[in-house]
This record gives sequence, C-alpha cells and structure tokens, in this order.
Amino acid sequence: MSNGDSFIDEVTEAVRREQLSGYLRRYGWIGVGLVVLIVGGAAWNEYARAQARNAAQARGDAILAALDQSEPEARAAALGNIPHDGSATAVTAILTAANLHEAGDDAAAIATLDALAANGAVPSLYRDLAALQSLMLAEGTLDPAMRRTSLEALATPGAPFRLLALEQIALADIAAGDRDAAIASLRSVVEDAATTAGMRDRVSALMVALGADPDALRATASDES
Repeated sequence: MSNGDSFIDEVTEAVRREQLSGYLRRYGWIGVGLVVLIVGGAAWNEYARAQARNAAQARGDAILAALDQSEPEARAAALGNIPHDGSATAVTAILTAANLHEAGDDAAAIATLDALAANGAVPSLYRDLAALQSLMLAEGTLDPAMRRTSLEALATPGAPFRLLALEQIALADIAAGDRDAAIASLRSVVEDAATTAGMRDRVSALMVALGADPDALRATASDES
C-alpha cells in the first residue's frame, strides 16, 4: 500500500470518528434517556409489586385480627374499618355481613350485601353471591313477587349460583303453597349435572317431604332422553 493510500485511509477514518462523535453529541441523549426509562420502569414495576404484596398482607393480617374478636358486633366493626379495594372489598363485605347477621342485625347485613351487589368495580361473581345472600336474609321482609323475580334473575342458565337460586325459589313456592312449582324447581336441581352430592341429597329429601319421588323423576327424564 502506498503512502498516499495510507494517508487517505487515515483521513477517512478520522472523518468517520468525527461524524460518530457528532452523532453522539447530537443524539446520544436519546440513548441515555431510553436506558434511564428502561431501568427506571423495571425498578418502578418491582416497587409497585412489592407495595401491592405488602398491602395485601397488611389487609390479610387486619382481617384475621378482626375475626379474632370475641363478639360478632366487634368483628363487624373491625372489618368495616379495614381499607380495601377490588376483590378485597367483596371478601370484607361478605365477612362483615355474616357477622352482622350473627349479631342479629339483618337490616345492616342486607344493606352491606346490597351495596356490594351494586358495586360495578367488583367482579360479577361476588356481586351475584352478595345478591343471593341478601335475598336469603330478606326472606319474610321483602315482597314475595319482587324476591322471586330477583331469584329468577340469578337462576338463569350459566349463572354461577343458579342451583342455589333454584333451591330458594322452590322454598318460596313451598311457602306460597305451590307444591307443583316447588317440585319442578327441585327437579331441575336434581337433574343438573353440576349438582353436588350433598345438594342432591338435600333437595331429594325435600322432594320426598313434598310427596315426590326423586328416583322416579330421574328415571322419567332418562326415558324421555
């Protein structure tokens, strides 16, 4: 390689270094900013997860401490003072209602459950459970037609507590003296594949008390299919 070629290469390399240095001076802050954002974002995510874990643990400890109270009134009061959000709202409200019921304050228990059932920020599973529990507590105080309509809304196919709602509908029919309607609802429970053994035994015993034969009904359903 001639001295001329070597000189040209050196000049070219120097120009490249100067261009690179210029690019770094002009745009280097972008790369630094991206690095800072990535590192900062990872640190914030880890901090947020740790905060969430600590908050959840604190709520759990507070719930356990509340449940250690000897009297249901004290337990309900302690549960009501626990900060909560999301699913914790549902758990705290349901436990509070249970202790209010145990203390004999069904009106406050129903109000707690109704507030949970109307809370759109809570998953629908908890809202349906709260609505069903409220209707069960409101038996005898709520208008029978209104109560039945609400139970039927919870007994639609695919509803998570459909079978329990059907059982409550049957009990309402028994109270109203409509034996045939009660047996029809109980039959739906017995024939449902999702019915547990305990519930099937309980419902079958009720059908027998009404003068119906659950085994005969199941045999009839098999013949029809």
